[in-house]
Amino acid sequence: MALFDRFRRRDREAAAPLYAAVVARARDPHWYLAGAPDTLDGRFDMVAAVLSMVLLRLEDEQAEPEAARQIVAQLTERFIDDMDAQVRQIGFGDIIVGKHVGRMMGMLGGRLGAYRDGVAAGDLSAALVRNLWRGEPPADGAVAEVGAGLLGLRRALDAVPLATLQAGRLA
Repeated sequence: MALFDRFRRRDREAAAPLYAAVVARARDPHWYLAGAPDTLDGRFDMVAAVLSMVLLRLEDEQAEPEAARQIVAQLTERFIDDMDAQVRQIGFGDIIVGKHVGRMMGMLGGRLGAYRDGVAAGDLSAALVRNLWRGEPPADGAVAEVGAGLLGLRRALDAVPLATLQAGRLA
């Protein structure tokens, strides 16, 4: 039986409260009032940005690194399930869904790297313009407003214990 343990699906429900909190934070109207595009792509990018801040927090977990890695895996699988459902809801068929979800995972990975670099530098401007605004010039002050909000979220997450985070409370 141990041979098949590695093929057993992780408990995706374990990450449900945290993923719901990520999506709720990404849907907060203040992002869109600040200038984030209120489009399908813009909403995906806000989920990816908030999720990236949470994933970066989990990467930095020192007290319980193995538990944090498990949460990262569960959270990422939850994201995949959500994106699969969203793509199907839009009307894509089974044949193309996997390709789109795979592309979205690649996009999340690229954004995570860009946001990791931006957080380290204390400036998310370049990553936000490239990802959230897809290279188009945003409205005056929008980059600063969204960037400050995401950096503030990232700093606030440092004070949240792992168990509290897993329970879906971001700050």
